[in-house]
Amino acid sequence: MKVVLLAGGFGTRISEESQYRPKPMIEIGGMPILWHIMKEYSYYGHHEFIICAGYKQEYIKEWFANYFIHNSDITFDYTNGKEELTLHHTNIEPWKVTVVDTGYNTMTGGRIKRVRKYLDGEPFFMTYGDGVCDVDINKLLEFHLSHGKIATLTAVKQDQSKGVLDIGGDNAVRRFREKNILDGTPINAGYMVLNPEVLNYIEGDNSVFEKEPLETLAAERQLMSYIHQGYWQCMDSMREKIELDKLLSTGKAPWKRWEREVPKEL
Repeated sequence: MKVVLLAGGFGTRISEESQYRPKPMIEIGGMPILWHIMKEYSYYGHHEFIICAGYKQEYIKEWFANYFIHNSDITFDYTNGKEELTLHHTNIEPWKVTVVDTGYNTMTGGRIKRVRKYLDGEPFFMTYGDGVCDVDINKLLEFHLSHGKIATLTAVKQDQSKGVLDIGGDNAVRRFREKNILDGTPINAGYMVLNPEVLNYIEGDNSVFEKEPLETLAAERQLMSYIHQGYWQCMDSMREKIELDKLLSTGKAPWKRWEREVPKEL
């Protein structure tokens, strides 16, 4: 399955870094947080990515354009008056990455709709390019396939100001509303599985996916929640970036699994 990653926002809450590059390209442990998210999905056998770029989208394209060279041992031989390139060793993943310029001011829903032609009318994963977790991606997919609804999102319970979910006893999302910092109810952590029909709920570039589309899906009982009891953390501030860096440097990052054996793809 394809993985859609939202990576086009301005990242104003972490402006110390995002004034130079898109927020998803801010590094933790020496690599962009976007790369960490892609490694999570790749660990579970999902290697095809569609990146919804916008703000400083050229930075993302240039980073991937150089990724092969930067992660390979290469000899450049100019002795015969021309460049001859010999590849000795590479340490890159079997990824297919499509970077799409989805517009500078496009909202989250609009960005998803703009990549419609790359989705081939199939279900897809979707998440934000600024948060890491230890969600079992394939169990999330199994849950989505089991209930037959249009959309599934991952819900976590943390003291943070994200979209608030009213979840029923059958895990159906009864209501979706915008954040309130006083809430202690489950929040939307992203890491979604979406059927192609979800695109019909998005009107255009000004559509905020977390508002009308998700609210309507919830009202129609077409939005389900996958409850995640483990780790999840977004990177909205320098403090959170420093915390993520510290977890990586001390070998305690819960999301870093990719040195283990890769499970079979569903």
